[in-house]
This record gives sequence, structure tokens and C-alpha cells, in this order.
Amino acid sequence: MNDVVDEQVVGLMEVSPLAEELAERFARAGHRLYLVGGSVRDALLGRQSGDLDFTTDARPDRVLKIVSGWGDAVWDVGIAFGTVGVTKKGMQLEITTFRADSYDRVGRNPEVTFGDSIEGDLLRRDFTVNAMAVELASKTFIDPHDGLTALRERVLDTPATPQESFADDPLRMLRAARFAAQLDFTAAPRVVDAMTSMAEEIDRITAERVQAELSKLLLAADPRPGLELLVETGLADRVLPEVPGMRLAIDEHHQHKDVYQHSLTVLAQAIDLEKTHEPTSEPDLILRLAALLHDVGKPATREFQPGGGVSFHHHEVVGARMARKRLRALKFSKEVVDDVSQLVFLHLRFHGYGKGEWTDSAVRRYVTDAGPLLARLHKLVRADCTTRNRRKAAALQATYDDLEARIAALKAKEDLDRVRPDLNGEQIMELLGLKPGPDVGKAWKFLKELRLDRGPLEHDEAVAELKKWAAENGVGDA
Repeated sequence: MNDVVDEQVVGLMEVSPLAEELAERFARAGHRLYLVGGSVRDALLGRQSGDLDFTTDARPDRVLKIVSGWGDAVWDVGIAFGTVGVTKKGMQLEITTFRADSYDRVGRNPEVTFGDSIEGDLLRRDFTVNAMAVELASKTFIDPHDGLTALRERVLDTPATPQESFADDPLRMLRAARFAAQLDFTAAPRVVDAMTSMAEEIDRITAERVQAELSKLLLAADPRPGLELLVETGLADRVLPEVPGMRLAIDEHHQHKDVYQHSLTVLAQAIDLEKTHEPTSEPDLILRLAALLHDVGKPATREFQPGGGVSFHHHEVVGARMARKRLRALKFSKEVVDDVSQLVFLHLRFHGYGKGEWTDSAVRRYVTDAGPLLARLHKLVRADCTTRNRRKAAALQATYDDLEARIAALKAKEDLDRVRPDLNGEQIMELLGLKPGPDVGKAWKFLKELRLDRGPLEHDEAVAELKKWAAENGVGDA
């Protein structure tokens, strides 16, 4: 077993000779250096990373002296927690002194205590797959908690008991869900039990840290296992309650889709479209959030209809408001909040397209309201077509093909990306004898609506329409 591990470690060193170079510096200074945690885990999984994590018996001030003059840049922002950062040839390295921390179990900040052994350091780590190390000078593999077996079986378990681990740092429960998504791992039964019984402990964690973990989870290749673990354990009720809130009871007389399962399917299909349309692009957090949350307004708007039907009138309006509120609470950036809520608001509009009955004006408004989100809206709408009826699904996709063709045709004739009035503010003021003020804005808005309805106008036609509007509304000198 160790021979296999050593071969993989040697392979990693060939990819990252900086690790050996750094280890030699520590050895010359009389200290041991270990590759540790996620760096070892990922190496054994064949995943390459641009960052490397190390631990050492050297105290932080000693680490600073060892790396001084070697790294391209050195920073000590985390030195109070025993961490020194180094960049070298484009790689980021973090070197942390052995830790043996204790926690007050009220917040999540530890009382930093430096340890004396690698075994003690590994015991305090979150999961056994992250509690493996390689002593670099001798290429010795250290695995006191059988993390290698857990890695092979793709199981998440904790070095200490899950209750101790999560009480020390409740964020580890979200990390379990994130690793389930990122690495296709399954949480051990005792981990699931602890996450379930201790879910309320996540309230100790700041919204910013919760948001960071949820974002990493959603950006994984397959977020579904992580999301399902959050819902199963009740953690989602604490950090993203709108998602489990979509699990609607379905009675025998009023049939409709399971909104929660539908939303997970839409998320998966949006990810597929993300890769298909732009195979070299990075995962799109805004699209994925919109796909997950696009139907959060349905529970609040559900109405049973005579004859067994179910309606969700204006769920896109309610959903956009709910998405905005939740994303703000999670401290997402204003851009993310605005873009996701706008996509949720717009996701249903296409269904009024019918068999192509929209006028050019309606198509212009669709493009203008989406603005820079249009490409994402295309993907979201297509992902939302989840019917099992293949003929109906094909018809929906064909209809959307037609809409995209309509958009392309209009774009070939006019600038749809920046629909503006045919007269600018200065021209409006000159023609109507106005000074800057509300009336100029009203006139501008009228011309913008006219532009959306009729497309680009000749200058004289736009002037005539403006003067007619001004006369009818008692504005300016008209």
C-alpha cells in the first residue's frame, strides 16, 4: 500500500519541484516539512492544484526566516494563526506550524496553540481524507486515521468524533456537503447523524463564511449530492430554507411536479448547457443560483383549481423578491443579487411566446429587459423545459430556437444590445425648450418606449412624435 502511495507522491513532486526545494531549506534549518491536507488528498485523487499546503514543527517566526529570500513574495497576514504565505513561480504556498487548538464553542475562532507533533496536528483536521501527510525529506506517508481507505471508498468521516469536530467548527458541516458535491464523496452515517442533530450550530457561523461554502458547493461539477445532504440533514433549513421549502405535498387530486426535484433537474441541465455553449468557460455561479432558485415563489403562490389543476400565478415575481432577500442575507455581492433576481423574474416570460405570436416589439423588450443577462436567460429557459413528454420537450426547444432566430434577425437590422431613444437628452431639451429636470426624463422614457415598439425611427419622425407627445402632455414649448 505504501509503495503505491510513495509512487503517487513522487509523481506529485515531479509536477511540483518547489515542494522538494522548500523541504531542503527546512531540513538545512533543522526542521521537518510536511505536505498536508487537501494537497495530499488531491494528489492521491489525481487532481492537480496550483496551491500547496504544508505544516511544520518550526514556529512562525522561524518559518519567516527560512522562506525569506526564497519566495517571490512572502506575507504574514495569518501569522497569528501560525500561517505564513509564500508565492514562488506563480504558485501559492501556505506553511502552518503544527496546531493543537482549543475552541470556546461559541464562535469558531480557536485559541491558537502550537503543537509538537504531526499526529496531533492531523487529529484536529476536519475529515480523515484531509488528515494525511507526507514528510517530504524522507517521502514518508503518514495516515493515522486511515484516510487512504476513506479516500478509496469515497467516504467522509472525521478523525475525532463528528460531534467534537462540528462543535469545534460548525462550518465543517457545510464543508461535508461541499466535498460531497466536489469530490463525489458520501458522508459516513455517524457524520450525517451529527449534522442532523447539530444543524442549529451553523447559526454560529457568519453569513459571509456560509456564502463562501455554498458558492463552492454550487460551482462543483455536480452540486446535487451536496444540496441533497444539506436538505436531508436540516442544514438547508438554516442557511437556504427556500430550497427545502419547495418540497410541496402532492395530493392525489391535484397533480404537479415536485418543485424541489424539478429545481435540482433544472440546475443539472443548466450546467450541461453551460458546458455545451461555452465549453472552455468557468462555472457560472449566477446561472446556477438562478436555476436553483427560479421556482422558489411557487409554494407561496400555489392555488388549487377546479378539476384538479394547480396554478402558480406570478410565482416569478414572488420568487424574484424571495431570491433577492435570501441572497442579501447571505451577503452576496450586489451584482449577484441583482442578476439572479432578474433571471428569476424573467424566466417565465418566454412561455407567452406561444408559436411565435410575439411582435417585434415584444422581442425587443425581451432582449432589453434581459440586457447583458440574455445568454444566461437563454440557458435558464431551455434548462427549465423538463417535461418527460419528448414531443412536448422538442416542441418547446424548437419554439425557443425560433425566438433566438427572431432575435438574431432583429439584431442584424438594428442595435438590440443598446436600445436607446432616437433623440438624446440635449436634443429633447433643445426641441422642447426644457431645462434639466423630470420632464426631460419623461420625454426620454416616452421615446425609449416608442423605440421598443416601432424600432429605429428617422430623425424627423422622432421629432414629430416627441412634439406630439409634449403637446398632449403639456410639456415644454410644444
